Amino acid sequence: MTDTTTPRSTDETPVDPVDRVLSRADARSGVRVFGAAQALQDEATIGRTDTDGEQWDREERAALRRVPGLSTELEDVTEVEYRQLRLENVVLVGVHPQGEQEDAENSLRELAALAETAGAVVLDGVLQRRPHPDPATYVGRGKAEELRDIVAAVGADTVIADTELAPSQRRALEDVVKVKVIDRTTVILDIFSQHAKSREGKAQVELAQLEYLLPRLRGWGDSMSRQAGGQVGAGGAGMGSRGPGETKIELDRRRIRTRMAQLRRQIRDFAPARDAKRAERKRHTIPSVAIAGYTNAGKSSLLNRLTSAGVLVENALFATLDATVRRSETTDGRIYTLTDTVGFVRNLPHQLVEAFRSTLEEVGGSDVIVHVVDGSHPDPAAQLATVRDVIGDVGGRDIPEIVVFNKADLVDEDTRLVLRGLEPKALFASSRTGEGIDALRAAVEAALPLPAVELDVLVPYDRGELVSAIHEQGMILSQAHEEGGTAVHARVGEHLAARLAPFVRPN
Repeated sequence: MTDTTTPRSTDETPVDPVDRVLSRADARSGVRVFGAAQALQDEATIGRTDTDGEQWDREERAALRRVPGLSTELEDVTEVEYRQLRLENVVLVGVHPQGEQEDAENSLRELAALAETAGAVVLDGVLQRRPHPDPATYVGRGKAEELRDIVAAVGADTVIADTELAPSQRRALEDVVKVKVIDRTTVILDIFSQHAKSREGKAQVELAQLEYLLPRLRGWGDSMSRQAGGQVGAGGAGMGSRGPGETKIELDRRRIRTRMAQLRRQIRDFAPARDAKRAERKRHTIPSVAIAGYTNAGKSSLLNRLTSAGVLVENALFATLDATVRRSETTDGRIYTLTDTVGFVRNLPHQLVEAFRSTLEEVGGSDVIVHVVDGSHPDPAAQLATVRDVIGDVGGRDIPEIVVFNKADLVDEDTRLVLRGLEPKALFASSRTGEGIDALRAAVEAALPLPAVELDVLVPYDRGELVSAIHEQGMILSQAHEEGGTAVHARVGEHLAARLAPFVRPN
């Protein structure tokens, strides 16, 4: 009788179990993978320089990685100690009307980048042309059956729709394709939950997740999803035999609403500290510059290049969520702040916009907005429109805007002409090579508001702290040392002007 527990090669040499597992993984890796997501770039193009500062967060995030390609299903008892966590294999699906195929393809590539950032492997992607999504299964019965065959052929375990599905659409599509179905909003919320670090960021993400989950709760069987009572309770036995009343799914809904109320109160409690810091900057008339833009456009890299802030830089969508404020100084000595904000994306879930409204207030309350656009993206016009829509929603439409096409080292001259046609006054910069950084810094300094009050003072030598305050908060036009003190001609804010009023020289 042949022993089948230990496979042997032709020369009767025992095959090592680890080699057998890895060889099967190599064989499975031949599955056709969906085209490279254009929202992400090759790692060779992402240069880490000293301008990025210390990147401890990057190492921490990379400390735990899933291992792709190793099966979690046991085929041999000898494999039990070699199992690893398996990556989700996904197929993407989208619907577009006539004449919008290019935009739909860009959106699907962006969804592929989102799925990869969330930790999945994208195996394939399909698009259907139809005037409107099917109200039952999103793609229609025939296309859903075709999607089921694709899922079975490539061995996928998840389907991601490039939209926000109604609960009934998701259930109906799952019944046809026989695997888990999620939508674009779910993927974005998952990325946010992975990358949130601060207490406020985690609370904001949890609130957005619960708002999305509440109408999509599903019960499993009669005991969880149906209420009973009266004639239907206890088999229709009538009075005295009331059913269970509130079911498990109703209890879950109530718990979610209670938790959402707690999170809203918690987020409101964070507001006074942020408002106090903002008020302190306003009291000292310190201008603020907000860096806004599409996700993965290079906002954090640009902030690091301008200030060596040490903000995490990674070739991923929504790598940084928490607003980072850094101090900077103009060439003439004026102090201002630079704020890195959360990135935007097309079809950003409204739950996230509401949950992150407190963070987005940094954009609405700034004096200048540096709007960063990925110059190498295939559809920069859509990026511009998406970001400007969100900026308008938070009350920043009237704030001076400086448009910067980042990643200029990846853009050829012909593309620059096209981008120049989109935004004639835009700047080109590269946070990787340093191109255009000086021009951007000069443009920011020119756009900063000047202090409101111009005065000529003679500050006694024993009040040197006032001269120091003028240097930090104001704009010195001229300065001289005289017998009675320091003569300063400067522009300052109203608060500092009140402190300097006793020393103003008569005209």
